[in-house]
Amino acid sequence: MNRRTVLIGASALGLVAFGGGAFVVNTRRQADADARAAAAPPVDAALLVRPYSPSFGPADAPVTLVEFFDPSCEACRAYHPVIKEILRLFPDQVRVVLRYTLFHEGSDEAARILEAARMQGQFEPVLDALFEEQPGWAVHGAPEMDVAWEIAGNAGLDLDRAETDKLFPGITGTINQDMADVEALDIRQTPTFFLNGKRLENFSAESLIADVRFAVENA
Repeated sequence: MNRRTVLIGASALGLVAFGGGAFVVNTRRQADADARAAAAPPVDAALLVRPYSPSFGPADAPVTLVEFFDPSCEACRAYHPVIKEILRLFPDQVRVVLRYTLFHEGSDEAARILEAARMQGQFEPVLDALFEEQPGWAVHGAPEMDVAWEIAGNAGLDLDRAETDKLFPGITGTINQDMADVEALDIRQTPTFFLNGKRLENFSAESLIADVRFAVENA
């Protein structure tokens, strides 16, 4: 057996060992996640999804992913493409529900922009635009909401109509109820995700997609 053969054999054994190790890690991860889910107290479904909550995907989808998000949150901006990818991968199997979690200055007004956009059927393009151009308006400590409104207008929002719509009492009710649910669920950071009623812990972009895929495959 020459040296090259020995090296190839060693490499192959290394790949097998790596694959086996990855399988063990993934198995343990799933077991840990299952254990945490089993130990977690039950969550009142009404606190997660309200009839008015904006959502994407079929209402009767077997898998529901709820995101508590802040339009001003950089991490929420980073996860927005992940959510869109999940919807692309599972268009018929997953429903994504959004809940306002307004922790930053200016986020209350950003939520009013989004709700005014929803009244005009422009929620998704305005949401996409606000996240894409978030660094230009969501300046912590000094948010530039005039810029946010301009961005929304460029995305299709009728700004003249929105001036009136943003004062609609239903929008205030939506924001107040969402924040009451945030408090009841003891949500401390954004984004926070619930997958089929279970809070996800220590997630990443990759694990979020993997967890949703697992839920879809086992629905």
